[in-house]
Amino acid sequence: MMKKLFLTIIIYITTLVGAVSIYAQDEVAVTQPVEPNIFSLAYNNILLILAVLVLIGVIMAGLSLIWALIEVQKMKLLEKYGVEGLEKANLTSTGSLWSTISDKAWNLVPKDKEADIDLGHDYDGIRELDNSLPPWWVWLFYGTIIWAAVYIWYYHVSDKGPNQEQEYIAAMEMGEAEKAKFLATQADAIDEKTVTVLLAEADIAEGKEIYTANCLVCHGANGEGTVGPNFTDKYWLHGGSINDIFTTIKYGVPEKGMISWKTQLRPAAMQKVASYILTLQGTNPPNAKAPQGELYEPTSAGATKDSTEVGTAAPAVDSLSAPAASDTKK
Repeated sequence: MMKKLFLTIIIYITTLVGAVSIYAQDEVAVTQPVEPNIFSLAYNNILLILAVLVLIGVIMAGLSLIWALIEVQKMKLLEKYGVEGLEKANLTSTGSLWSTISDKAWNLVPKDKEADIDLGHDYDGIRELDNSLPPWWVWLFYGTIIWAAVYIWYYHVSDKGPNQEQEYIAAMEMGEAEKAKFLATQADAIDEKTVTVLLAEADIAEGKEIYTANCLVCHGANGEGTVGPNFTDKYWLHGGSINDIFTTIKYGVPEKGMISWKTQLRPAAMQKVASYILTLQGTNPPNAKAPQGELYEPTSAGATKDSTEVGTAAPAVDSLSAPAASDTKK
């Protein structure tokens, strides 16, 4: 009977391990790396949790049934052969199933037989006995061996689990995603003190689109100036650095008809259009408006640096991309 029970348990565990491995493989294939969360893990593995609970219930029910059958057999033997028959069959022990298993696991030696396990070492009247190790320690030790075997098979033999390189790549991808998410939130954190010149073609192209949609009427299609000042020369009414241009776009010059764009354009958009305006320097379009304001020559300390990031220290423009007026400045 016990052999059948253990065979049944082994079959259940083998089936469960197979199901877990297949389930884990499917999860790796169809899911993206996500931040660990105990509730989401429990929800996504609810079937697995239920399967484990059912297996535990089946095992406990099987053990209880077998124990009950053993008790019935003991009663029949007692009626037929008496106490001597039970003693010969070694069935005289009483107690619960757990206490019986515990006694067997401890394998304790009776006091009257301690001489058999005496190691001959005596320390101030304390004798050293060769007792069995505590069962919880032994089971824990065996458990670590089983765990190590399963770990090696899962991660290093079956290739179902990610190795260190795959985990590193996944972590780096997750980090890049988090970085992009953070930078997206910082796009609106730009101000006139932290703004920098953008030189990436995509940023300049987007800045040109914003300029065409909002600045062309007053400053001309090529920055030559109409109602507003000319952006293609080196003269500026309100400063020619990227910080000055961004400030003029953001706050405007109401007394000269230049409106504030801070309620209509995001800081990132104002940075892009300001960077585009600087590219108009020296283009010499036809019908350019006469210079206005003061000559602006960026110093070497304020030379422009190539930057496509947001929120770094704001440098001025170099001689090749000398500042051009924004629709608010010249």
